[in-house]
Amino acid sequence: MTEAQMLKVRGLRTTFRTRHGAIKAVDGVDLDIGYGECLGVVGESGSGKSVAFASIMGLVRPPGRIEAGSIMFEDRELTTLDPREMQRLRGKEIAMTFQDALTALNPAFTVGNQIAETIITHDKSDGSKRDRIRRARARAVEMMTLVGIPDASRRVNDYPHQFSGGMRQRIMIAIALACRPKLLIADEPTTALDVTIQAQVLDLIAEIRATLGMSVVIITHDLGVVAEHCHRVLVMYAGQVVETGPTENVVAEPRHPYTSGLLRSIPRLNDRNARILPIKGTVPEPINLPDECRFRPRCPMSADGCRVPIAMRKIGHDREARCIFAGDEP
Repeated sequence: MTEAQMLKVRGLRTTFRTRHGAIKAVDGVDLDIGYGECLGVVGESGSGKSVAFASIMGLVRPPGRIEAGSIMFEDRELTTLDPREMQRLRGKEIAMTFQDALTALNPAFTVGNQIAETIITHDKSDGSKRDRIRRARARAVEMMTLVGIPDASRRVNDYPHQFSGGMRQRIMIAIALACRPKLLIADEPTTALDVTIQAQVLDLIAEIRATLGMSVVIITHDLGVVAEHCHRVLVMYAGQVVETGPTENVVAEPRHPYTSGLLRSIPRLNDRNARILPIKGTVPEPINLPDECRFRPRCPMSADGCRVPIAMRKIGHDREARCIFAGDEP
């Protein structure tokens, strides 16, 4: 784990109140992100990955709310920030790209206007409104060029529907990077893209991280993506972190049965006879979760000791897993 931490989250709990009960989307999450680090966050749909980082961004709205926890970004506690202060920070110091670029982008505005909007919002330099708009437009062309969009000076006037899926994802990244944030959160940046474009987008994020020296979070359900691009991995299940540690160690020797299940679900191109072994069952309903290990109903290692809440257990100095067998052999 990196010694200097940019972001420290402790005990984050985000709940959505419904007529059927409280949905514990995020339930006691701890995480750290170091300067210049790339963190991978993995888990099935419904595991709480996106909600956890939407909470960090201050994007959770009623009926959802942060009920407990601390979100410390450098020297600021985000849970107590004034909404205007949070707005000044969002986009400038912490930025996020969303899952579906086509629905996240506004179809009624050109991509240049949407990139420039972020820049104008945070531009505090002197000059007239016309000067700020001119600088923002020039910066939009610069950002489109940075993310690899050909003929950016012309395409800055195009609308989202005029771009392919991969190019729209690049536009989303350009918007997020427009103010050169310290932390980029990429939420499923390769969703609905073919494998060639997926690789291009991930390589682009890695290249920009190295160029700008920023920290990156990649939220995904694909451990293969994390294994190739991330320094550390955080595995989430049913609103909780179930395993975390250096990516190389977690992938080589998983200490939680859920992590093992995710790895067994990845096709192996070097062994055509290898079978894909999916995890049986589904993620539990987030309402009225049982007071026990949440993976127990699907776990091949389930034991009587799993029928109580399981805390995270240390494995060496840089790994943790939420399993009574975490200290045993992989």
